[in-house]
Amino acid sequence: MNIHSGMQLPLAFGQTEAFSFEQFLAGGSVEAVQKLQDISLQEDHATAETVFLWGAEGSGKSHLLQALCKALSDNGKQSLYLPLLQVQKFTPQILEGLESLPVICLDDIDHIAGDEMWEQAIFHLFNRIKDAGSLLIMAANTAPQSIQFTLADLASRVNWGLIYQLHDLDDTEKLAVLQNRASDRSFELPDEVGEYLIKRLPRDMHGLCDFLDKLDVASLAAKRKLTIPFVRDLMENNL
Repeated sequence: MNIHSGMQLPLAFGQTEAFSFEQFLAGGSVEAVQKLQDISLQEDHATAETVFLWGAEGSGKSHLLQALCKALSDNGKQSLYLPLLQVQKFTPQILEGLESLPVICLDDIDHIAGDEMWEQAIFHLFNRIKDAGSLLIMAANTAPQSIQFTLADLASRVNWGLIYQLHDLDDTEKLAVLQNRASDRSFELPDEVGEYLIKRLPRDMHGLCDFLDKLDVASLAAKRKLTIPFVRDLMENNL
């Protein structure tokens, strides 16, 4: 695997969806989404800027980082997406030379807090990116000042640039996301069924979308439309 090929890496780490800005409902996170869309359209990223996205699990951080990489790739530009939640699959050496890329996205940066080797490697990447004039975009579940880094210099670096909080969607917006996802998969999610799911499942969008995908498979196998009785039966059988 050549990490300097200019291609984003989500498929190499188990991601299977082609995320896009068009699929993302911004809700109260319009400013952050607009910033990333502007970045995707810039001709020159030599700003030595950093952007930090934070929000609760399921607020869309990974979606937006991958959507940015996709948009850049569609425009013939180089980028890289690295999900640090999966650090067991690689070593800090993967960061070496990344400053040669115009845009680097580090997802789940809070996941490596307390790991001395990873903290040192990311700190040195910060310095190289600053010298190279590349753009570093990070994401975490918590605000940068709340991350328990042991390396004080790294804690300082992550607070340097622009910081955006991603806000949870309300129930109406969540229903719209689920129905758009269902439509993309060529099935219908009635309002009452979507509302039933939102009220009875964990409310983060990761969990809701994962369960919707399972319902799609189950309904096809049973040759049944999605109704509340059908969904209730599946829930009771621990789908």
